[in-house]
Amino acid sequence: MKVVLLTVLGALCVLTEGAHILPQKDFDLQRFAGKWHRVGFAYNSDWFRQYRDSLKISVGVLVPTETGSVNVTMWQLKSSGCHSVTFLYEKTDTPGHFKYFSTRSNALKDITIVDTNYDEYALVLKSNPTGNTQVAMYGRKQKLRAELMEKFKAFSLAQGLPEDSIVIPLAAEDCP
Repeated sequence: MKVVLLTVLGALCVLTEGAHILPQKDFDLQRFAGKWHRVGFAYNSDWFRQYRDSLKISVGVLVPTETGSVNVTMWQLKSSGCHSVTFLYEKTDTPGHFKYFSTRSNALKDITIVDTNYDEYALVLKSNPTGNTQVAMYGRKQKLRAELMEKFKAFSLAQGLPEDSIVIPLAAEDCP
């Protein structure tokens, strides 16, 4: 366990450049496209704390556009049924780094694909100028290996997110 944690922390040091997080090296949008389950979530927003215990795994589908941006549709199962929301992640000059305008927070957000092996997991960082930081772990399936979840937790803590902001959502039925 100590070896895994030290390896993860060492990898996190390589991924950071001061406070700036670098995206996945040689990021390939076409390989990244498709269906992902959000299997881990950490957020430093106060409103998040009241909902953390009721969160369920959500599902997203990423479809690249001809311009290199990404249409993202997220589905979440709620007591009233499946609900979806769609975002446009606009490409930047850096592969693996996107921007989008959040109408909920009324702010432009940065999205960085920090680490992915494309077939199993993706570690994603979202941030905005107001200081809100969100880390998400995505999986092609609803359950990931324990060492990947530890990687997610260690990265979240390294971003200054408190331990009680880290959530592993409950499994959920897939929405369409």
